[in-house]
Amino acid sequence: MIIPQKPFTPTLRFCTRKRLLRKAVPVFIVATLLASLGTGAAQAQQNSTHSTSLTAGQADKKAFIDQLMAKMTLEEKLGQLNLPSAGDFTTGEAKSSNIAASIREGKVGGLFNIKGEAKIKAVQDIAVKESRLHIPMIFGMDVIHGYETVFPIPLALSTSWDTALIKKTAQAAAREASADGINWTFSPMVDISRDPRWGRVSEGNGEDPFLGSQIAKAMVAGYQGNLSSNQNILACVKHFALYGAIEAGREYNTVDMSHLQMYNDYFPPYKAAVDAGAASVMASFNLVDGIPASGNRWLLTDVLRNQWGFKGFVVSDYTGVPEMTAHGIGDYQQVSALALRAGLDMDMVGEGFLKTLATSLDESKITQAEIDQACRRILEAKYDLGLFKDPYKYCDADRAKTEVFTDSNKAFAKKAATASMVLLKNERQILPLKKTQKIALIGPLADAANQMSGTWAVAANNNGVESLLQAMKLAVADSSQLYYAPGSDLTADSTLQNNVTLFGKTMPRYTNRKTPEQLIQEALLAADKADIIVAALGESAEFSGEASSRSRIGIPDAQRLLLKALVKTGKPVVLVLFNGRPLTLGWEAKNVTAILDSWFGGTMAAPAITDLLFGKANPSAKLTMTFPQDVGQIPLYYNHMNTGRPLPKGKWFEKFKSNYLDVSNLPVYPFGYGLSYTQFKYGKMKLSDTTLTGSQHLTVTVAVTNSGDYDGQEIVQLYIRDLVGSVVRPVQQLKGFQKLSIKKGQTVNVQFTLTPEDLKFYNSELNFDWEAGDFDIMVGTNSEKVQSATVHWSK
Repeated sequence: MIIPQKPFTPTLRFCTRKRLLRKAVPVFIVATLLASLGTGAAQAQQNSTHSTSLTAGQADKKAFIDQLMAKMTLEEKLGQLNLPSAGDFTTGEAKSSNIAASIREGKVGGLFNIKGEAKIKAVQDIAVKESRLHIPMIFGMDVIHGYETVFPIPLALSTSWDTALIKKTAQAAAREASADGINWTFSPMVDISRDPRWGRVSEGNGEDPFLGSQIAKAMVAGYQGNLSSNQNILACVKHFALYGAIEAGREYNTVDMSHLQMYNDYFPPYKAAVDAGAASVMASFNLVDGIPASGNRWLLTDVLRNQWGFKGFVVSDYTGVPEMTAHGIGDYQQVSALALRAGLDMDMVGEGFLKTLATSLDESKITQAEIDQACRRILEAKYDLGLFKDPYKYCDADRAKTEVFTDSNKAFAKKAATASMVLLKNERQILPLKKTQKIALIGPLADAANQMSGTWAVAANNNGVESLLQAMKLAVADSSQLYYAPGSDLTADSTLQNNVTLFGKTMPRYTNRKTPEQLIQEALLAADKADIIVAALGESAEFSGEASSRSRIGIPDAQRLLLKALVKTGKPVVLVLFNGRPLTLGWEAKNVTAILDSWFGGTMAAPAITDLLFGKANPSAKLTMTFPQDVGQIPLYYNHMNTGRPLPKGKWFEKFKSNYLDVSNLPVYPFGYGLSYTQFKYGKMKLSDTTLTGSQHLTVTVAVTNSGDYDGQEIVQLYIRDLVGSVVRPVQQLKGFQKLSIKKGQTVNVQFTLTPEDLKFYNSELNFDWEAGDFDIMVGTNSEKVQSATVHWSK
């Protein structure tokens, strides 16, 4: 979601008419509803011909909501579908704000962008004490990678390949947010993306549907648990669907793809999240089959509900409903009706549901049943959260004081950050550094503590967050032998720098007091005193994220000039890269001595980087998105289809083959790639059989030996290729991975099991099945470095 500078105001002139409300019943209070729960099952029997299939708990819920909805006016039902932004007003403003008046009138179902237990309690007071039906509200926030304690950006977390750790980061985020009044997060984002120009790759899990599905399940389980506890919150899976495939990597742009690609490559993580029990889904901004997702019935009803069995509620993205007008799909009233009929239940900020659906109902453009269905889904979510029993379940001042931004959470954040940084190069084993070395720390991101949290850290507590300079001063034996200089601005373009240092994450313009040449000379003087240079370069936190698309994805110009000057000194240069996306690092990969991709590691980023640089920890992460040589290669991803004229392996160019004149087809760093301070040697892969039938299982075994000088972790990856299919299949598909801790000198036997379920795909009829034939089985340390054997599997 992006918050516009001005609130959305529809330009359409509304019809003025007297609203006809259903006859009001006597004033309803929460206590009366709660008392009715004792006879809920009996009432459910009377109210539903399907009640015999309900569990006792489901029958109680249905009876409760049936009774509540019977007392609601049309306007109150529409109010439940309305989700405005709170604008984070202060507690004192709560009683007198325009939103407060709407809450009293029953016109608000929930709020987002309000932080703090006291503020939320004050607003909940209005809903449950001053509105006619006393219906509690839900409170949402973009808790994307932590709350006040910030974990690595999601793309970085995905490179840990550690789903148990990722689940725990979601649990920790849920505990903190719920302690401060929040009960709904707009996360996880599970969009598959193959285009690093899109800034929101920072918020996702990379290019692979299998890994993305495992992470989606882990995140939902981490946030939600079973929702019985006040430490769990509603997850919201986004952006449904296909948002990561926007054309040209440009935010809010068009998507157009075949259903085969949807079902096989882009849908799996969404479905995995739904299967894991996600309580809500957010519709995406883009088109799907020519219809915006917010108004796409095939997507929101046929696929999401009828095919996948989703039972929760669907919310639009920020003003996603009225934005359909700009797409060219209808006026304000028309698109609002379209969205409701499609299966959208909650309108974020647009207020089209609140302001137009009554008119559409009178004009028979929608039905009462469609309104009731959407209202019921919102009320069910509140019931599942336990808000009808205790509207203040998430308003505990003691929890807010003791469970947010704790030392234990910060310690875990450091562990997560350490596990999420990728060692891309380590020539001559220059890393780890020695604490006794003289070190020059150079770069505009070396002393930039406010950038460590990365994008979408809206609730971050930056108290005590260290910059890399501060952390390294504590780590070296003698801080007087650590020499620092910024060396350059973030970028030579001051307008661009302003555009990528938003939301309080400003960075100084060093050229306001010195020329670029003087800044570089100052850096070279520091480098001259040192044995080794650490260059802290890359993107600022808001260089990626929503509305941060880039047409060129290299290290910014001013920093590139600085880096080239440092390399010219002939001294070893360690590049500590800050980034929210894959960057084009062709020159850097060839010319710097070592590269540690630190992404944006959150609250404890700097101490984690320092531990890795000095060998207190050993890098273990591996890439989940391909790093291209040049933007002209995009989209570049490992699990592509083959062409009829593939370029032979090992060749750069061959006329009349599928290649470029000016660059090879290869990436700088492939999917699954990442180094360690130790070395891992793979034995010969062993298969339990090479000829299988039907439901037999294939066991794949490989011995992995830590042959280096450090204890370490290795992520062993299993891929397959279906060699002949009724539709063309990818050249590789990830089907398994294991992250193992292996002590130096130790050998571990790694075992994978494949079944026909792992061979299934959606065919041209969109049937999910597997086909008999030959399959390549591949095991290795990354998608390019694998050993392979072929099996035949018949039905």
